[in-house]
Amino acid sequence: MHIVVAALAWLGLWVAVPAAVGAPAPDAERVAIDLRRMLLIVSNIENSLRFYRDALGFRVIDDNRVLTPRDTKSGAEADISRRLVFVRANDDCIGIIGLLQFTKPVREPEPIPFSTGSAVLLFTTQDLATRCALTAPVPGVSVLDPPTATSYSSYDG
Repeated sequence: MHIVVAALAWLGLWVAVPAAVGAPAPDAERVAIDLRRMLLIVSNIENSLRFYRDALGFRVIDDNRVLTPRDTKSGAEADISRRLVFVRANDDCIGIIGLLQFTKPVREPEPIPFSTGSAVLLFTTQDLATRCALTAPVPGVSVLDPPTATSYSSYDG
């Protein structure tokens, strides 16, 4: 059984327990592509880091400025400036989340919470109460429902 426990945040974040250890698909079942990461456009990267890094415990693996034109020396000279941060949970190759904030020109958020096109991320944790308590006060996070257990069949039925 796989247990989905809570829906949080403007992303429609789903937290799941118990923690199941994933393994690569057997060679006979592998497909020609891997999903390595998801990129989220965010309006406030510091609040996003409070959520992913500080509350959920992800590790920052890269933090860069992306400037256009590429040969621009500073954000002040750039036509477009972005901050791009990659965070990871437990794997250096898959499950990485990219956080991208446009800093020049600033793009205003167009939030339409939990609707068609919303990202829904599934996390596994043994420490649900602590994680929920840490995520709720992060600016921009709204708890859609309090944590409750709902059971779904596992992949093998």
